[in-house]
Amino acid sequence: MDISEVAKKSGVAASALRYYERKGLIHSLESEGARRKFSPAVLDQLALIALGQAAGFSLDEIRVMLTPGGEPNIDRAMLASKADELERTVKRLKAMIQGLRHAVACRAASHAACPSFQRLLKAAAAGALQTRQRPLAPRRGT
Repeated sequence: MDISEVAKKSGVAASALRYYERKGLIHSLESEGARRKFSPAVLDQLALIALGQAAGFSLDEIRVMLTPGGEPNIDRAMLASKADELERTVKRLKAMIQGLRHAVACRAASHAACPSFQRLLKAAAAGALQTRQRPLAPRRGT
């Protein structure tokens, strides 16, 4: 298949296919002329890349999960680690949803007077609601 056919069948732009090839995620066959040719198996490889991205893996992490021939070679420990990370994210998001729903229904005169909303603010200030801990940027004048 040429690159335009792969793009049409996969929904992945030709520019992304070229980028994936440069990153070593997919490989073209010997090209005839100026157009890249790909094996039909590239569609399965692109589906695996899309699945990996949807799960939050970087392209470099996904590349490690593919053999040079494009077959999956998935590290189970890496999958378990990602599953743990996703579970933490889900837990954090559920807590946010509950906090927001409470804020909507809270009968306190203002959110500042609501103990539940104050706990949510403190958790946010402590970084407990972030997906990844990042150092705070220094404040100007301090």
